[in-house]
Amino acid sequence: MNLRFPFIKNPPLVSVVRLTGMIGSGGRSTLNDAAVAPILEKAFRKGKPAAVALEINSPGGSPVQSSLIAARVRRLSEETKVPVFAFVEDLAASGGYWLAVAADEIWADDSSILGSIGVISSGFGAHVLLARQGIERRVYTAGESKSMLDPFRPENPEDVARFRVILGDLHENFIAHVKARRGGKLNSESDLFTGEIWAARRATALGLIDGIGHLKPKMQDRFGKKVKFRRYAMRRPFWSRFGAQMAQDALFGIEERAAFARFGL
Repeated sequence: MNLRFPFIKNPPLVSVVRLTGMIGSGGRSTLNDAAVAPILEKAFRKGKPAAVALEINSPGGSPVQSSLIAARVRRLSEETKVPVFAFVEDLAASGGYWLAVAADEIWADDSSILGSIGVISSGFGAHVLLARQGIERRVYTAGESKSMLDPFRPENPEDVARFRVILGDLHENFIAHVKARRGGKLNSESDLFTGEIWAARRATALGLIDGIGHLKPKMQDRFGKKVKFRRYAMRRPFWSRFGAQMAQDALFGIEERAAFARFGL
């Protein structure tokens, strides 16, 4: 029960939102705008917080969901006049860094990994295997590009060229977002948009983050020792632990583990 008395000033409140895991549109275990929206709404509007702190630990994922979540953070911050601080744990790479950049300030642990400002798409080719097994692939389309990058057919250089244009456009969107949010803080003498990753101190020197710092002491320095914290996080419903959903989550866990492993974590 939170009692308010007109002549007693309550200590500052910081809402803490945990954003961890892969970013994607499917599955209950992924970070996506639909799942995060109600949590962010409460974090910004409940109890008149002095700030919102984002705990981020993500290898990235969907560029669209990354953009939607980041845009929602900015809208809520501007509507409520509440500043946002990002605190990176193990990793804020690719879409994870996209989320971090939505904050007004980014802080990280000494050993945090950040960056990967790029776009990646991977697949497989199985046309040789099908041929060896005597299987004939039959595809019928209306539109010459409809079967672009079909993994069961030999790779077409024209398809690859078209797809690289799409990846380039997405990369430009990412770059524009980082430049818009970090502005003059970025080191103009370094190429920061090659997909490279950095540890926190080098990321600080490059202007990708504001420095080394952990959530509680940094917020106490900013808002005083009496600052209070209210935590928000996504919760899995009880029914999702059973049946097909449990199998889906297990497969997603393998995929997420592989995504973190790309960065040595």
